[in-house]
Amino acid sequence: MGAFPQQVRAAGGVVVDEDGRVCVVHRPRYDDWSLPKGKLDGDESHREAAVREVHEETGLRCEITGDELAAETYEDRRGRTKTVRWWPMRVVAADPVTPNDEVDEWRWVAPEEAAMLLDHAHDRALVRSLSR
Repeated sequence: MGAFPQQVRAAGGVVVDEDGRVCVVHRPRYDDWSLPKGKLDGDESHREAAVREVHEETGLRCEITGDELAAETYEDRRGRTKTVRWWPMRVVAADPVTPNDEVDEWRWVAPEEAAMLLDHAHDRALVRSLSR
């Protein structure tokens, strides 16, 4: 087989600010709006990866605020099984971030706007689960 693992492990965060808005990111590679997420590095935990990926994509330093949310499993573009685990988060600090080829824009949006803006049904379901 190829050099790629058959199981991809990833994690992300549903970051909500004090006004109830949700952080969403635009990924130019896919031209979509998504919640911040990414693959695990080495032996890091899913929780560590979720916090790291949110920071890398948005500059937001966050902490996990609750229990794990519903995971998502699907086949990626290379035919591998990818599982993304999610956590609710809040911002504790922010660093400047430069738009790049992975994420060229991020913004805060009301949950209703997120439901219209996010391209993936699972992302929309996660936002709805937190706004109840």
